[in-house]
Amino acid sequence: MKKQTLCKYILAFTDFLLFYFSFLLSLEFLNLWTGDLNQYFPTEQINDRLLIHLFLGIVCVSWFALRLRHYTYRKPFWFELKEIIRTLAILAIVELATIAFSKLYFSRYLWVLTWSISLILVPLGRILVKNYLIRTKLYLKDTIIIGGGKNAIDAYHALVSEPYLGFRVKYFVALDKHPDLDKLGIPVINETRQSLWELVTKKSDQFIIALEDYENDQRDSWLRHLSKQCYRSVSVIPTLRGLPLYSTDMSFLFSYEVMLLRVNNNLAKRSSRVLKRTMDIVGSILLIILTSPILIWLYFAIKQDGGNAIYGHLRIGKNGKPFKCLKFRSMVVNSDQVLHDLLACDEVAKAEWEKDFKLKNDPRVTKIGAFIRQTSLDELPQLFNVLVGQMSLVGPRPVVSDELAYYKDNLDYYLMVKPGMTGLWQVSGRNDVDYDTRVYFDSWYVKNWSLWNDIAILFKTITAVRKRAGAY
Repeated sequence: MKKQTLCKYILAFTDFLLFYFSFLLSLEFLNLWTGDLNQYFPTEQINDRLLIHLFLGIVCVSWFALRLRHYTYRKPFWFELKEIIRTLAILAIVELATIAFSKLYFSRYLWVLTWSISLILVPLGRILVKNYLIRTKLYLKDTIIIGGGKNAIDAYHALVSEPYLGFRVKYFVALDKHPDLDKLGIPVINETRQSLWELVTKKSDQFIIALEDYENDQRDSWLRHLSKQCYRSVSVIPTLRGLPLYSTDMSFLFSYEVMLLRVNNNLAKRSSRVLKRTMDIVGSILLIILTSPILIWLYFAIKQDGGNAIYGHLRIGKNGKPFKCLKFRSMVVNSDQVLHDLLACDEVAKAEWEKDFKLKNDPRVTKIGAFIRQTSLDELPQLFNVLVGQMSLVGPRPVVSDELAYYKDNLDYYLMVKPGMTGLWQVSGRNDVDYDTRVYFDSWYVKNWSLWNDIAILFKTITAVRKRAGAY
C-alpha cells in the first residue's frame, strides 16, 4: 500500500474512532459523576444512542473525505481546524433534531458532555496523528517548485511556515535564478525536463508552478508537460499580491480563459463589525475578572517607587482619532530625561531608536518593568481600552503619530479598524520583525479579517507570550 493511501486510512480511522469514543467516554464520566447513570439517562436506550452516534461518525468521516477532502487535499492547520469544529457543531444539531423527532429520552448533560469531548478529541487527535505521520515521514510529500524568482522564493517560505502541510521541498527548477535562491540550500535543476523526470519518479509528487508575470508561456508549457506525464498533484501560485484572500470567490466564464475573483471586505459588513465588538466586550470583561488579582498586585508593586502605576501614551486609533493607550509603567519616573541623555551621547542607540522607536537594552526599564514587558503583563490595562471601545482584542499594533509615515499607501488600512492588544505582528516575532513587515502584517489582517482569524491569533498569542519571542 502506498504511503499516502495508508495515511488517508489512518487519519480517517482515527477521526471515526475518537468521534465514537467521545460518546462512550461521556457515558463513563456521567456514571462516575452521578454514581447512578439512570438518574440522568435510561440505560435501556444506550444501544439506540450508540447506533445514532455510529451513523453520525460515518457521516462525519464521509463529509471530511468527500466534501472537505481532508484526507486528499492538504490544508493549513487553522483552516482545517475551523472546518472540523464547524462540522462537529452541525452534527451536534443533527443529533439534537434526531432525538427531538424520536421517542428517545434527551439528557442535556449527556449531549453537552458528548459534544464537548468530541470538540476536543477529534481536532486534538487529528493534530497528534498528523504530526506523528510527519515525524515518521509517512505523510511527507516530495515537492518540486518550478520557478527561480521572487514568487518561487515566497512560495518556499510560505510552505516552510506551515509544516502541518507536510510538503518537503526537494528541488527548484529554474533557468534564471534570483540571487537569494542559493541561500535556501535547496538543489536547483537548470537542465532539460528529461533530467527532471529522471529525478522525479513518483506520480504522487507535488509540483508547484511559481513563475513570474513575464513567464506565462513557460507556465502554460509546464502545465501541458505535467499533464502529459500524468502527474496528479499540480498547483499554480500566481504573482497576485495585495488582494484580500479570505472569503474571495473564484469563478470563470465558460469557454474563456478569464478568471473572476470576487473580493469581499468582511469589515465593511455591519454584521461583522457588531460581531467583533461583541467579542471585544465579552472577552474584555471576562479577562478583567480573571486577571483582577494580577492587576491589583502589579498596581501596588509598580507604585512603590512613587510614580503612577498606569500611564496613558497617546496613540492613533480608528479614523485617525488619538486616544490614551493604557499600560503599566515599566520605566523609571524620569524616563524622558534618561532617553534624551542617552540619544545625545550614544549614536548606536540613536540609530536603533530612529529605526522603530524601540531599544533592545533600554536603560529606562526597571527590574519589574523588564519582567512585565517580557510576559506582556504591561499591556493588561489595555483591557479597559477595549471595554470602552478605543481598542480591540485583536487588530493592528497601536502606533504614535510619527509612525504613520511608515505605512505609506497602506495607511488607509490601519485607520479602518481599531488597534489591537494583540495581532499578527505580536505572534510573528514582535520587536524582532522589521517595520516594513509590521506594516505588511497589519494590512494583511485588515484585508483578510474574519472572526476565526481573531480566535486563531488569540491562541497564537498564548504561545508567543509563553516563548517570550521578540519581547523587550
